[in-house]
Amino acid sequence: MDIETERMVLRRCTPADVDDLVALHTDPAVMRYLGPCDETAEHVRDAVLPSWHSLDELGDGFGYRVAIERDGGAFLGWFLFRAPRKDPRPGVIEVGYRLHRAAWGRGLATEGARRLVDKGFAELPIDTVVADTMTINTGSRRVMEKLGMRYVGTVHPHYDDPVPGTEHGDVLYEITRAEWAAARRAP
Repeated sequence: MDIETERMVLRRCTPADVDDLVALHTDPAVMRYLGPCDETAEHVRDAVLPSWHSLDELGDGFGYRVAIERDGGAFLGWFLFRAPRKDPRPGVIEVGYRLHRAAWGRGLATEGARRLVDKGFAELPIDTVVADTMTINTGSRRVMEKLGMRYVGTVHPHYDDPVPGTEHGDVLYEITRAEWAAARRAP
């Protein structure tokens, strides 16, 4: 089932999205805080899509969703709502996103992530939503804060191929169901 926001449709990924995903994942500006990626169409089709689709079994709302602009149908990127790869715990879900440069600075990351967080707490059996990013990734940190997430700490994971800024660590953010509900009641 598609998930709609004011300006986007978040839908399951299809083989027709492979070229757009490769272009997104190989854009050095998009991957600035993640490291270079030389992903191929074959890898996306044969490994990435099956991995993403395996999360669909958890139910509607979980997994990866491609973001498409409602007006014009342009591919914008993707959002995720899944069990965290780092430190998975019952009732804890991670929200994340990766958007094309053309989508930056338009509030789309906040809009899509907020829709997933709201859907998660309103409809799914989750207690906490988490997110992380590099300390120096101020854009993503602002999105997390706009979602009502609070900073919970900084970690310094080991990376085999660190990107500039890794030495500052990764920041962790979260919001609980109670915090989300209180924010919705606030004037």
